[in-house]
Amino acid sequence: MAGLLYRLGRFSARRHWLVIIAWIVIMGIAGLTYSLFAGTISSSITIPNTKTSQVQDELADKFPSANGGNGTLVFETTDGKAFTATQQADVKDFLDGIADLDGVKEVRDGFTTQDQLDEQRQKIVDGRQQIEDGRKQIEDGQAQLDQQKDQLESGKQQIEQAQAQLDQQKAQAEAQAQAAGAAAANSAAAQAGQQQLEQAQAQIDAQQQQITAGEQQIADAQQEIDDNTKKLEDNERELEQGSDLLDLSKDIRFVSSNGAASIGTVQFTKSTFEVPQETKQEISDRAESAKIDGVEVYVSNDIAQGVPSILGPGEIVGVIIAALVLFLMLRTVIGAAIPLLSAVLGVGVATLASLSFSSLVEFISVTPVLGVMLGLAVGIDYSLFILNRHRTQLKAGMGVHESIGLANGTSGNAVVFAGTTVIVALLALNITGIPFLGLMGTVGAVAVLFAILIATSFTPALLSLLGMRILRKKERQQIGHTGSVRVPNKPMSTWRAVVTLVAGIAVLGTIALPATQMRLGLPTGASEATDSSQYKAYKALEDEFGAGQNGPLLVVADLPEAIAKDDVTATEVTIGQALAKNDDVEAVLPIGASSNRDIIAFQVKPAGGPDSVSTETLVKDLREQTVQTDDGTVTLGVAGNASANIDVSEKLANVLPLYLVVVVGLSLIILIVVFRSFLVPITATAGFILSVLASFGGLTAIYQFGWLGSVFGVHDPAPILSFLPIIEIGILFGLAMDYQLFLVSGMREAYAHGASAKVAVQRGLHAGRAVVTAAAIIMISVFAGFIFSESSTIKPIGFGLAFGVLVDAFVVRMLLIPAVMHLLGKSAWWIPKWLDRILPDVDVEGAKLERSHPGDDRGHGAEPAVAGATAGAGAGAHRGSHAADVEPDANPHEGHTPTHRA
Repeated sequence: MAGLLYRLGRFSARRHWLVIIAWIVIMGIAGLTYSLFAGTISSSITIPNTKTSQVQDELADKFPSANGGNGTLVFETTDGKAFTATQQADVKDFLDGIADLDGVKEVRDGFTTQDQLDEQRQKIVDGRQQIEDGRKQIEDGQAQLDQQKDQLESGKQQIEQAQAQLDQQKAQAEAQAQAAGAAAANSAAAQAGQQQLEQAQAQIDAQQQQITAGEQQIADAQQEIDDNTKKLEDNERELEQGSDLLDLSKDIRFVSSNGAASIGTVQFTKSTFEVPQETKQEISDRAESAKIDGVEVYVSNDIAQGVPSILGPGEIVGVIIAALVLFLMLRTVIGAAIPLLSAVLGVGVATLASLSFSSLVEFISVTPVLGVMLGLAVGIDYSLFILNRHRTQLKAGMGVHESIGLANGTSGNAVVFAGTTVIVALLALNITGIPFLGLMGTVGAVAVLFAILIATSFTPALLSLLGMRILRKKERQQIGHTGSVRVPNKPMSTWRAVVTLVAGIAVLGTIALPATQMRLGLPTGASEATDSSQYKAYKALEDEFGAGQNGPLLVVADLPEAIAKDDVTATEVTIGQALAKNDDVEAVLPIGASSNRDIIAFQVKPAGGPDSVSTETLVKDLREQTVQTDDGTVTLGVAGNASANIDVSEKLANVLPLYLVVVVGLSLIILIVVFRSFLVPITATAGFILSVLASFGGLTAIYQFGWLGSVFGVHDPAPILSFLPIIEIGILFGLAMDYQLFLVSGMREAYAHGASAKVAVQRGLHAGRAVVTAAAIIMISVFAGFIFSESSTIKPIGFGLAFGVLVDAFVVRMLLIPAVMHLLGKSAWWIPKWLDRILPDVDVEGAKLERSHPGDDRGHGAEPAVAGATAGAGAGAHRGSHAADVEPDANPHEGHTPTHRA
């Protein structure tokens, strides 16, 4: 690799215009493909196959009318008074205009919705009065009917008595007729008596018929009263069920109690995460330009979470600070400009090339920003390493082209190795199985790849174009006369190493303590800038409607079997009352049942906000809850924005240990190969873990606890961005291995060429600390610039990386690792002979290349340059240097430090 890079450097030096033009053409091609194929960037974070997405899929299949995300607009009067009729009409007209947008299913204004709820409550009151009136009418009718029954019964008794008397008379007449004989029975008197009896019987029969008809009428009237009573009871039961439902939802309001705020709801055809950014942006633009007299319109975070700008004022300040560091280190404007120009070119090509695929793959808003962040930081550093090595060699008298080739083959070789470790760590994010996270790692890796390619081709071309002008005039006058430089020849004292180690671990451990209470989540409106529409909407909802209004939950009840239409309300009451028994449930609002009535949807308003511990607990409790009905067991699913955020955070937290194991394992393997040691990789990995934990502690303290919030713009502390820990582990791993390589390889080289193990520690640190310091400051400056981004998502990423680099470079690599290496002594470099034989010889420093290209114009002897990519970039690599007298325990040849390049 070193030889290939040497030839690439020489080619770029000889054909500098060809290389420069080629990169400009590549930039143009990337810009063209971006303009032709770029798609939209989403501001929402989604993960497939979560519990939330499964519920949404079920709704889409069985209950389309309840499927689709909801967005909220908040309307608030500027004077704090209730809306006037004119203002209400204007708000309704504004929302009606939004209904015409693509992707919008329907809109509901808070006034109409609140009126409907109030009307339903009034209907309950009126219905109860109507039922009471109906019951009284039925009771009056029953009383009248009972009176008629009594009268009828009296008539029946009279008829029965008359019939008994008649029957007695008939018996007497029959007895007399038998006694008188046949002649008397046929007499006129007997016949007259018989006729009177028959007439009396006919009269009684007629009266009996009237009684029978009266009984039928009374029976019919009783049946009617019974039917009306049953209907009244059914109506009363339905009314009370409706009352129970309204009681469950009594704390859900769409117009505040003082009438000064109203909620407008936009229902989309798709979930909120899948709604096109153009639709959300159009709603935000209309809200911002709304002309409703005396009314402010705020758009909630689920609609207005926009795409952050890639470079803002804070990021530009970070780049300016990096430029100042470059100038102070190189003392030349031209020299400082080359790393910046190389980094900007690399970032431009990488970003445009990556975004060209945004029409095929879903990009979230933070993905290109992360690529820019990484591309700028490593692009500046990698170019700096090669440039500084080249300058050192020029000052020693080497020719321009030869110096460029050798710098590319030595420092460039270490740049390739260091960059490869970063790329591998970033690409390893794909093993998590989370698409957006894998894409972020891939885009970041592409940015680092182009930083490497630019540093090893474009930078040499620029150096060739500038020639000797890369040196200051004074430096050009002193070429070949750099003088001698003393290098450390005494080890640090053991007590100093012990104190440094103990104090460093204690400090980092203390900083890491808050990480034990870290919670993960996604940004809410409370995380946005205080003057933003999202923040104002969030606070208005919290103040006027309760914290839970910012994160309502969609609960879907899966019934054991389809129910009858008449049983829907009763089932809603049974399930709703079971939901309301959960802690931290403020209200339950039934949404309705599916067409075949096998699922029922509810909106649940939690007591806490969307990122509160109580809401997270409630989501878990609801998913574990079952409800018993007459038909069997009902299971519950939970969806909604708050639920989706919890699912994303939970899944990311679950894959974090796996990724950490992969990264730590990778770290051990790489370092064992590079340093041919067991203990050095273990200490390096332990230092990396300390850096990460300290960084997590700082993140938690500032962004979750709110410490120093005024300094970092944290006005509402919240859980840590859910994907930040895993992203930070990947990036800091790569950068930590860079710094480990830069410093410890110098120690290894000094030890391999005869210095005692403890003296070698000091020499490696002395050779690499200057350039590692500059490189770390540059990275910190670039990352820190993003702390003051307009995006609440970008801010903690910038802080986490900046603080992580600060801790790792200046505490772990420059203090703790040298102390540990000193205490370990020779044992630090122990490795079994059998393993030493089979390990590949990774010439990261390019020492073999340097020995094969001594060059007549290089001067005699050289002090060790920096480790890894820092070779020759620091105070070392001066020609004509010599070491001071060696310590008595040094090897015989230790006094002359071997040539070392990276």
